[in-house]
Amino acid sequence: MTTKEILSYVKNHPSGKVKLAIADIDGILRGKYVSTEKFLGIADSNFGFCDVVFGWDAGDVAYDNTNYTGWHSGYPDAKATIDLSTFRKIPWENDVPFFLGEFIDHKNDALYVCPRQVLKKVIGQAEKEGFKPYFSQEFEWFNFEETPQSATAKGFRDLQPLTPGMFGYSILRSTLRTDYFTALFDQLKKFDVPIEGLHTETGPGVYEVALLYGDILTAADRAVLFKTAVKEIAYKHGILATFMAKINENLPGCSGHVHQSLWDSKSSKNLFHSDKDKSGMSELMKSYIAGQLYCLPHILPMVAPTINSYKRLVEGAWAPTTVTWAVDNRTVALRALPAGSKSTRLETRVVGSDTNPYLAMAACLAAGLYGIRKKLKLEQPATVGNGYRDESNGRFPKNLHDATVAMRDSPVAKELFGEKFVEHFTQTREWEWRQFSRVVTDWETKRYFEII
Repeated sequence: MTTKEILSYVKNHPSGKVKLAIADIDGILRGKYVSTEKFLGIADSNFGFCDVVFGWDAGDVAYDNTNYTGWHSGYPDAKATIDLSTFRKIPWENDVPFFLGEFIDHKNDALYVCPRQVLKKVIGQAEKEGFKPYFSQEFEWFNFEETPQSATAKGFRDLQPLTPGMFGYSILRSTLRTDYFTALFDQLKKFDVPIEGLHTETGPGVYEVALLYGDILTAADRAVLFKTAVKEIAYKHGILATFMAKINENLPGCSGHVHQSLWDSKSSKNLFHSDKDKSGMSELMKSYIAGQLYCLPHILPMVAPTINSYKRLVEGAWAPTTVTWAVDNRTVALRALPAGSKSTRLETRVVGSDTNPYLAMAACLAAGLYGIRKKLKLEQPATVGNGYRDESNGRFPKNLHDATVAMRDSPVAKELFGEKFVEHFTQTREWEWRQFSRVVTDWETKRYFEII
């Protein structure tokens, strides 16, 4: 639709309102409804949005260790703009118009703490070098026959899964709640978040989706919207969906694998493919892989951002623990898929479903571009067999604290994303670790209460 057609739709929608949303540092959509009149007044300019969305955590508790905003600044409004190209109609809300936005600073430049702006900065670098990045993300998530109220009342214990048992790729289980399954496929397509594939995954009530690939910003927008849209559609069906990386130590975790390739912006050629190489991979793709192998340990919190992320990254649970790569091997961190001139791509498997897609994709792209820019050679041999046993290039940090310290002190992270972003982001992860460290868990109580 043209801008004129979009504005006409907004003007004539009978609801008289528009829904706006912006992703915070955790990838949570924060937003509001505004009147049609208000929207039309800000559509081509900017509007104020309280900067507390970058001054508190996922539980709305204010940080006490960040410089960008806080009690010391009084939490003023930040400037935000609407991206009219993100226009969508929400099919489960009577086609109410919806838009994504992003934050800008007082000079109308990109605000360094805004995740969408972080990604756009890296995209700009890629385009400057003649690359057109195409990405997609896939997600696994658990579904429960619960509501927010019932789950809270149960203390998030003994929740009723949508289906019992471990039944991946089950045609049978997908018919058990076909109303929900069908609604996901159909309504997400209408919401311009098209699904390439949807199936049950191993685990009680687990689904997996592959989103249709697209240019990287479109792919990231779709991924961010997908997570919230699924939860909203689930609400309509009496279901509670969660994208936690690991809900139980006895069950597999939930991935958010990122698929990526670079194309020539002029010739529309997949630059990862090569007919001349026996593996089918170009030298550029190999440098891209080498860049990720080198950089990911420096920026791991961008693809594993929570305490819970590291409970997923354990041996033998379909998530990588070692800094490895191979062709079509699901035990390594980087799975190369040289499948022809149209589909040759890299799958970064360390990414979990709990990530902020803007930051996860920015991390993957920036790390790969680093390898190309530095002309890194893929000297690390491809892993043969079990990647959990290949520690020749090291292991990833085992918890959020160690990963955050590594990123905070890394010149590589600052080169990729700038000192101000790295400072703010690592401060938020340090806060997350502090909140966890002071809590007495059920595990501690059960282990020590009587015996010690």
